Amino acid sequence: MTAHVLCVGGEDHSLRIPFLLALRQRGFRVSAAGSGEAAPFSQAGLPYFPFRFDRFVNPFADWTALGSLSKLFAELRPELVQSFDTKPNLLVPLAARRARATHVVRTINGLGWIYSSRSFKALALSPVYRNLHRLAARSTAATLFQNREDMAFFERHRLLGKGTRRLIPGSGIDVDKFTRARLSGPSRAELRQALGLGDSEVVITVTRLTRQKGIATLLEAAALVHEARPGVRFLLVGPRQSEGPLAISQAEIDRHAAYVTALGPRSDIPSLLQIADVFAFPTEYREGVPRALLEAALAGLPIVATRMPGCSDVVEDGTSGFLVPPRSPRLLARRIIDLLRDREAAATMSARAAQGVRQEFGLDLTVERYAKVYEDLLASPAQVDLAERDGSKLASLQRAAAQLGTDRESDGYRVLGTQ
Repeated sequence: MTAHVLCVGGEDHSLRIPFLLALRQRGFRVSAAGSGEAAPFSQAGLPYFPFRFDRFVNPFADWTALGSLSKLFAELRPELVQSFDTKPNLLVPLAARRARATHVVRTINGLGWIYSSRSFKALALSPVYRNLHRLAARSTAATLFQNREDMAFFERHRLLGKGTRRLIPGSGIDVDKFTRARLSGPSRAELRQALGLGDSEVVITVTRLTRQKGIATLLEAAALVHEARPGVRFLLVGPRQSEGPLAISQAEIDRHAAYVTALGPRSDIPSLLQIADVFAFPTEYREGVPRALLEAALAGLPIVATRMPGCSDVVEDGTSGFLVPPRSPRLLARRIIDLLRDREAAATMSARAAQGVRQEFGLDLTVERYAKVYEDLLASPAQVDLAERDGSKLASLQRAAAQLGTDRESDGYRVLGTQ
């Protein structure tokens, strides 16, 4: 009988549909559960089971989500449950345990705000969530990591149980599909004309417009670049209004209106990338492997990124792009100018980056690696332990987290959220 794999994620789980379809082509029966819209899954012909959870610290909502997942697992009885994103990675192993599900695999696709921020709250909460990770590890058959630094972090802090651990770079990118999308869209000249760019040099970023993602630093760097090369234009692509208190304000962007344009979310990213000369990624966040960097590399753009986990797995400083420290606007501006001035060196770096993405991050290779993990687990005995004791421990840990602050309106940090 074909093994049923249920993949659980957050609100942007639909981005993994190509991965899920490729798994199905490998012979698995695949379904998905998440907190996002069902329509993309329906259009792709994938069974989808929505459930709700709160991306912020909310013990009651977490407990409710735990019950919903346990019920879902008991009804579907999948042979293997795969989780992505921070909160599902904590809830799924415990829910599967309560439902006496079989094999659980979690993918650590970035550690998020709590391990990136230097704030008092993040430092105070981190021991609580380390314990939650240790608890989840007890009922996890395999933990997969998208980058080397996160794997080392989990090993250093003993956040792994006895299950398998493995590095599988990124979530996989369909190189051919991206290329087709880039070539089938409007031409470079058409897009430049529509955006009023003329012959300007263009620096682009694709990310959520938040402070965590380094947009404040990028705006400072843009001002410095403008002083040195007044003709350069910066394009910011990604959501802002939906990002709460951490979002960059429109007033901040407007102060740089002469050389910065915020385009908001776009569905034509492959086409947009071809109008740019440099891709800047100033994140201050512990990423998994940023899809934006993979797409920029495939588009042939030279990259300047921050020296953060995930970014350094795509870009080798001075070889396939530049890495700068986070929160360093002067260094970021300097490297952007270097790439604009020396187009030959920039082209060499971008070619190396593109080659690296094709060799290490292609969708087919990623799915092959996941399938091997699944096949090995399905050939081994299931790991099941007592659920009630862990449920009680989860409640006590989450109460401790709640005591450290759950005021979402005043704080605004997504402590247990997806990227």
